[in-house]
Amino acid sequence: MRHAILGVGAIGGLIGTALGSLGEDITVIVRPKTLPSFPRTLSLERPSGPLTAPAKTVAELTEPVDVLWIATKTYQMEAALAAVKNPPGRVVPLLNGVDHIAVLRTRFGKDRVLPATIAVEAEKLAPGRFIQRSPFVRLNLASSGEPLLGAIIRQLGDLGFTCQFIENEQTLLWSKLCFLGPFALVTSASGRNAGEVLADAAWKEKLTSAIAEACAVANASGAEVEAKQFQAIVDNVPPGMRSSMQKDLAAGRQLELDAIGGTIVRGGERYGINVSTTMNLIAVILSKAVAA
Repeated sequence: MRHAILGVGAIGGLIGTALGSLGEDITVIVRPKTLPSFPRTLSLERPSGPLTAPAKTVAELTEPVDVLWIATKTYQMEAALAAVKNPPGRVVPLLNGVDHIAVLRTRFGKDRVLPATIAVEAEKLAPGRFIQRSPFVRLNLASSGEPLLGAIIRQLGDLGFTCQFIENEQTLLWSKLCFLGPFALVTSASGRNAGEVLADAAWKEKLTSAIAEACAVANASGAEVEAKQFQAIVDNVPPGMRSSMQKDLAAGRQLELDAIGGTIVRGGERYGINVSTTMNLIAVILSKAVAA
C-alpha cells in the first residue's frame, strides 16, 4: 500500500518509519529547501530496538497514494496541505484536538477522512532521525478505517503498538484530549514532569480537576468517557514523562494551546460547564510564553 506522510516531525517520523519497516511504500513530504539534504532512509530509536525504512521524498504530492497521514502541528495543517496536489484515497490525521476533522472533511470529503489519535512521547533528533521515549505507542482509529487498514494495524501490534478501532468518533477524539489536555496544561504550567506533578498535592489536585472538566465537556459533546480511567492512566505514566507542549514552551516555540486547551474551554462555554481550572492553567502558560 502507498502511504504519504505530511509533517515529518516526531509523530510523522515514527509512523513513517514503523510502516516502512513493515514493507509499506512510504513517501515523505518535506519543505522544498529541505528536499536535497533529507535522508532517503528513516530511522527510529525505540525502547524495544531500532527500526529503519526506505522512503521517497517530495516537496509536493503529485502521485496518487492510498493513505495520507497528517502529523503536523494543528496550526501548521492548512498551510502544509498546499503541498498535497493529488487527492489521496484516505486521510488519517494524527493531530491534537477535535476541530481539524471538520476542516479536513470539508476539503477531502467526509468518507475519505478517518479520524485517529496517537499517544506517545517521541522527538525528532535530526531530519529523518527520530526517537520514541515512552515505552508505549497507543494508536486508535475510527472503525470505518478497519476494512482498509486492519491488516496493517495488526502488524503494528506486532511491533508493540497498542491499537484499537473505535466506533464512536467523539469517544475516539476526546479519549486522547481528556488525557493530553490536562497533562499538557499542568506539566507546562508547573514546569514539572509527570512524577513531580503527582508528588505535589496542589498540582495533582489541579490535574485531577482538569481531567474532570475535560471529561464533562467530552460527554456533553457525545463521547462516552469516565474521568477515573484517565486518572488511572496519568497515575501510571513514566515518572520522567513530559508533554510536547511543555518542551515547546521551554524552547520558545509556538504552542498548540488553542487545539488542546481552547477546545475544552469552548466546549465549556457551549454546554455551560465550569472549566475554571483549565482556563487558569492556560492563563499561567500564556504568561510564561510572554515572559519568555
